[in-house]
Amino acid sequence: MTALLRLANKLAVALYRRGLGRTAKHVPVLLLTVAGRRTGRPHTVPVAYFDHDGGYLVAASAGGAKREPQWFRNVRAAADAHVRVGDRGRDVGVRVPDPAERDRLWRDVVLRRAPFFADYERKAGRTIPVCLLTPSGVS
Repeated sequence: MTALLRLANKLAVALYRRGLGRTAKHVPVLLLTVAGRRTGRPHTVPVAYFDHDGGYLVAASAGGAKREPQWFRNVRAAADAHVRVGDRGRDVGVRVPDPAERDRLWRDVVLRRAPFFADYERKAGRTIPVCLLTPSGVS
């Protein structure tokens, strides 16, 4: 199953880079590249995002999976990452908000713009974490 998921991720990244697959359920998608927390090797994944305060808010919903996605575990350990939005890449600082701020962002940003994320949280049976990606430069 893991091999199948890796293949699906590679395909999604390739499609994104070719100008396809840049939205999911009418929510824009970016490519997030973050260093692996154990290996330090960069990993790239497509994730839905919400514009927020000049940066990007991403939710680790994994479509309602029971387990937190691997990429978010890497994000928790990272101070910075790289995103590609369309054809534009930029370095970003990474911040995982405290529980109170997470709840506010979940309610006021995520659910307000994409109410179906509530179904992901119910299906997952876990609090879906979010992180803020703040641009630090353009590359």
